[in-house]
Amino acid sequence: MRGTNQEFGRPYNRRIVLETVRLHAPISRGEIAKRVGLTVQTVSTIVRELEQRGFLLGSREAPRSRGYPATALTINPSGGFAIGLHVTPVSVEAALVDLAGMVVGRNRRDLRPATPEASFAAIADLTREMRQLRSDGQILGVGMAIPGPFGVDSMSFVGPTTLAGWAEIPIAKRLSAATGLTAFVGVDLAAAALGERLYGAGRNLRDFYYLYFGVGLGGCMVHEGQPLRGAFGNAGEIGHIPLVADGDPCPCGNRGCLERYLSLDAMERRCAKIGRTAWIAEAAPLLRIAIATIENLFDPETIILGGLVPEDILRALIAAAQPLHHSVGERRDRTASRLTLSGNGEDAVLRGAAALAVSGLLSPRFGAMFADDATTLKDPVFALQNTSDEAA
Repeated sequence: MRGTNQEFGRPYNRRIVLETVRLHAPISRGEIAKRVGLTVQTVSTIVRELEQRGFLLGSREAPRSRGYPATALTINPSGGFAIGLHVTPVSVEAALVDLAGMVVGRNRRDLRPATPEASFAAIADLTREMRQLRSDGQILGVGMAIPGPFGVDSMSFVGPTTLAGWAEIPIAKRLSAATGLTAFVGVDLAAAALGERLYGAGRNLRDFYYLYFGVGLGGCMVHEGQPLRGAFGNAGEIGHIPLVADGDPCPCGNRGCLERYLSLDAMERRCAKIGRTAWIAEAAPLLRIAIATIENLFDPETIILGGLVPEDILRALIAAAQPLHHSVGERRDRTASRLTLSGNGEDAVLRGAAALAVSGLLSPRFGAMFADDATTLKDPVFALQNTSDEAA
């Protein structure tokens, strides 16, 4: 990440500095300047603004020799909050998340079915509840994660793992109207991957694949720190790969799709008939194939497993899938295991949904990735009363 000396790039430079602190804290102003290619004076001016807005904290260690040690900068967890929403076919869940990615509080509404009208009414109520948890806090925005894919006639808003009846809904506009906040919307698997990149096991990785066990099954490759979304934002629908010849019919129109056997929906259906242990034994060979396929296609540092399926079941699936098939991931010089359990647990999507808003407003890299076209991204968070210092 490099800053720019162009005047129009001032908002971008603020984001660059904030992102650098988030990734490398504790860090001094001089170190930031070296990393992003800006002068120490410019960085100091930006840091002062960020401290005034409460986004950064500065502290000095006890002096070990003559002179004062440089101030070490860190993110202020309470400097801002975002509301993360996860809408599934059966519920709406909300969480208030601070800048460190910690869940301050959460609540849930069970809806069967989760129609647009019922969901947005629940969202309005949940948003009010979340805001009351930090009534004096700075709420940056709201992010909502929903099942994909988008814009595909045979797959979007069709079947039990999607939001049936939402096809013509202007989701981002409705979300902004219901909450009164700057709104961002993303596919649940991409949101979860973003949350893992910012707050979980993927924080120090440049290239990893996030395999998301939601109501359906999906995945997202994170390359050089950024989720790969594809030409139309639908990359990662691994659950709709027809893997079992003449297998169970899928609402998408194909047969034998992976998510019919490996997902929360599949687990609940099969466990009711054959029990949990038998389902794990049945699903593990398909997980083994999926892992080899992902590794041969993307060559990730690791594959991170997470989502709505309880952690103990994911652990059991990982164990039952051993030994893994041979693939390009089978290297002697590996520094990470081929499979890694998510560091976010069942909070992955909620933290990721909140990260849509935090990153959309504060991160230089994710800016408009998940924003509606009508969303204003002209640095509303950093708007200052005194605009004369913009020329600094």
